[in-house]
Amino acid sequence: MGRREAQRLGLIQAAIAGKVTSREGAEAVGLSVRQFKRLRARVGQEGPRAVVHGNRGRSSPRRLTRPVVEAVQALLTHAETRLNDCHIADLLAARALAVSVASVRRIRLRLGVPAKRRRRPPQHRRRRLRAASGGALVQVDGSPFAWWSDEVPPCWSVGAIDDATGQILALTFQPAEDVHAYATLLGRLFRQHGLPLKLYGDHTSVLVRNDDHWSLEEQLAGVQDPTQIGAALRELGVRYEAANSPQAKGRIERLWGTLQDRLAAEMRLAHITTLAQAEAFLPDFIGRYNARFAHAPREGATAFRPAPRELDRILCCRYPRTVARDDTVSIPGRWVQLEPGPRHRSWSRARVEVRELLDGRLLVLHPRHGVLAEQPPPHGPFRLVARHSHARHRRVDLAPRPPAPPPEPRPVKDRIPAASRPKPSNPWRRSFKTIQPLRRTPYGVSESLTS
Repeated sequence: MGRREAQRLGLIQAAIAGKVTSREGAEAVGLSVRQFKRLRARVGQEGPRAVVHGNRGRSSPRRLTRPVVEAVQALLTHAETRLNDCHIADLLAARALAVSVASVRRIRLRLGVPAKRRRRPPQHRRRRLRAASGGALVQVDGSPFAWWSDEVPPCWSVGAIDDATGQILALTFQPAEDVHAYATLLGRLFRQHGLPLKLYGDHTSVLVRNDDHWSLEEQLAGVQDPTQIGAALRELGVRYEAANSPQAKGRIERLWGTLQDRLAAEMRLAHITTLAQAEAFLPDFIGRYNARFAHAPREGATAFRPAPRELDRILCCRYPRTVARDDTVSIPGRWVQLEPGPRHRSWSRARVEVRELLDGRLLVLHPRHGVLAEQPPPHGPFRLVARHSHARHRRVDLAPRPPAPPPEPRPVKDRIPAASRPKPSNPWRRSFKTIQPLRRTPYGVSESLTS
């Protein structure tokens, strides 16, 4: 009998003796008056044993049976193989022995068997405050989803959200998360709101280099060249930082959850089935979303800066080239003919930069003379892609290479046969020293001096 049952028994016996009332005894032990009267009547019939719970001393119906416990112990103490708790539960389930992972862990702790793998303690995390002013931090990301129909293949939605205010700054639908998609998104963002201080996103290969290819110039400099969009951001003075986990950029991750719930439903109600219709629907939805969910920043001053006028020349793909002998410059799939320079000079061997713009135009820029040539966009739909040559991504290793293995001897059948070799008396086999000098006469060269 425990302490609580002993206290109840003393008050019940005092109530039976008439020293306290049932209400006073019930208030003292924390029971209702009806329950106290039941215990009082039961103690009068059965004695002090009535205050003890009826399940005291009984085994639980959910208790593991002995064969199951022995099977778990046999796998935990196996002499040759160590198994984790979840694996043991799966193996016993295949034998029709139901046991939970928590029960296996409890038996393992009782036996004093260490875990197969140590659990890492939870890392300390600190909530990051929002940026103080608008434009100080803008999160960018892409999300694939069946936005307007389950029958249509999913397309990508690429967007940007302000960290300080939570409002959608730019949003676009694209068939893929590529250079064209981010150039379109950043073009809308910079023209409508300006240049932010920093962009925050994931490790997509469109924005950061994830490959292990280093050119000789990159190895000497100690840093890889940026991507096409990264070079544009560096020229604009916008810093890009890649998050190491989706939780780090949780604000835009939660935005995708809201858009996949609300935007997809509204576009299906509007019977939108194409990218063009979806792009036309976005401005109205973004305005209503910002009015509903956006809030004022902590500081009133904005960090956005005006975008340059030649923004279309910056958000592009750029390729350093050397002008050919015929005054042409080419990139994979396209080439441009240059006009003569001042005084009808040639641009041959000049170092220029070819830029392919978002609308498909091709510009050839010289460091001192500016634009040398401009080519109109190609006919038909155009999509900006990074045109890389094999030489750009060829890895150059500065470490000394191991010596090449010696060449294998040629087969006997490939050697010159003995019959075709010159004889020892052949002049070809005579050395230079054995050849006698010729005697020069006023009339020409005659026989040798020894003749």
